[in-house]
Formats: sequence, structure tokens, C-alpha cells
Amino acid sequence: MPDSALTILACFVAYLLGSILFAPLVSRFWGLPDPRALGSGNPGATNVYRAGGWAPAAATLALDALKGAAAVWIGQTLSLGPMAMAIVALCAVTGHMLPLFARFQGGKGVATAFGTGLALAPLTTLLLAAIWALVMKRWHISSMASISAAVAGPIICVFLEPEALPLFGLLTLLILVRHRDNLIRLAQRREHRL
Repeated sequence: MPDSALTILACFVAYLLGSILFAPLVSRFWGLPDPRALGSGNPGATNVYRAGGWAPAAATLALDALKGAAAVWIGQTLSLGPMAMAIVALCAVTGHMLPLFARFQGGKGVATAFGTGLALAPLTTLLLAAIWALVMKRWHISSMASISAAVAGPIICVFLEPEALPLFGLLTLLILVRHRDNLIRLAQRREHRL
């Protein structure tokens, strides 16, 4: 099969994987309200945390990250190049943001991006996770922590794992676009705290 066909196939599977929203499933398992009815309305770990605390939020984060890592593993199995791998990873994140199985109403994609990053560039991703944690500890605003880590991604990647720069460049753009309302609220000092 030609490389282009393999890339398209991997992108399609990655998008379908990304379209599985684990926040509502985890919430149902824990007997919690649907996270899409809480806070920002985002089906992600932050709203699961608001409803049920750390345990279900951690499960949501892990499962959302795992689907990103699984998409990368598929691309690696098909021996795709760096740019193709970045596009496959981006498709998984896009699936989470615009899920086929939830009428294209998804989350911000940060946890899924974390999973793709861990699979492709673990050093950069772990350092970004540390930045996320430090910003979160200082300000208690999830979106600020996510945006800070996303912006730092390409810069750190250039020094540690430059072969993954296409991935972090694309993810930063996508995450910033998805957080546009959060950026406005941050500028107006109206963003939700945890």
C-alpha cells in the first residue's frame, strides 16, 4: 500500500479513536453527572474533577491520553515519517475536539495531545507536564496551565527533540484555537478557578 494511503488510513483510525469521549463514560461509571452539564461544559478531566474529585478525573485523563498514544502507535506500526506522524497525532486530537460520536461537540484536546506527545517526544512532554503543574499550582486555572504548556511546547521541543517540532507546532495552534474563549476570559479576569 502506498505511503499516502497508509497515512490516510492511520488518520481515519486516529480520528475515530479521538472521537471516543471518556469523560461521560467515566462519570457514568462513578455515578456522577454528565461533565458537559458542569462548569465550562467541556467533556474533559477538569469538569470530571469538579463533579467527583481526583480519582475519576485521573481515570479520564489517563484514558484520553491513552487514545492519543494508541493513534501514534498505529502510525509507528505503519512506519510513517515525522510529518505523517504529526498529522496522525493531530487527527486523534481533532477527534477529541470534534467527535463523530458526540455530534462534533468535544473537549479541548489537551489530555489527548499529552498522550500523543508522550508517545512521540516523552522528554518534551514530561517537561510540559511540569510546566502545566506549576502554573496550575500557582493560579488554579486549568485553561491557563494548558495554554502555557502548549505555547512552551515548540520552544522546548526545538532544544530537546527537534524531530517532533511539526507535532508540537500543529498542536499549539490547534489548542490555542480551541481555547479562544478561555483566552478572552483570562484577559477579562473572568476565567473559572478550581
